[in-house]
Amino acid sequence: MSAGPILPLTDESSPALDIYRQLRGLIVSGQLGAGERLPTVRQTASDLGVAPGTAARAYKLLERDGLVVTRTAAGTRVSASAAVLPRSVVKRIRDLVAEAESVGADPDDVIDVLRVVWQAGSAASAQPEDDRPVTG
Repeated sequence: MSAGPILPLTDESSPALDIYRQLRGLIVSGQLGAGERLPTVRQTASDLGVAPGTAARAYKLLERDGLVVTRTAAGTRVSASAAVLPRSVVKRIRDLVAEAESVGADPDDVIDVLRVVWQAGSAASAQPEDDRPVTG
């Protein structure tokens, strides 16, 4: 995997879901390209200190979503049809992360707010764009 090692697991309740999210992020950001081979399930499990079954569940989720294809002799590779986010979106996400880090924001809080804003759709454009915290 040329995108570098997967980040250490967080304390989320589902390590398989965490692995899935990390790999999915690498795929949709374009850091893992179509046809690129993922490490074996055993290697991923060893690298992250989890049971092979946990890594296998993450790979199955990626396969279910059409992001990877697993073939016996070829291993697990990023699907040719895996959707990659446009560069402009990835750039804005990186800018958001940099800004959030600069003000000491908690990553989980930023992700939660992003999900709420996404689900709210057009209501997000009505939010103030200044440095004041968003309140209930």
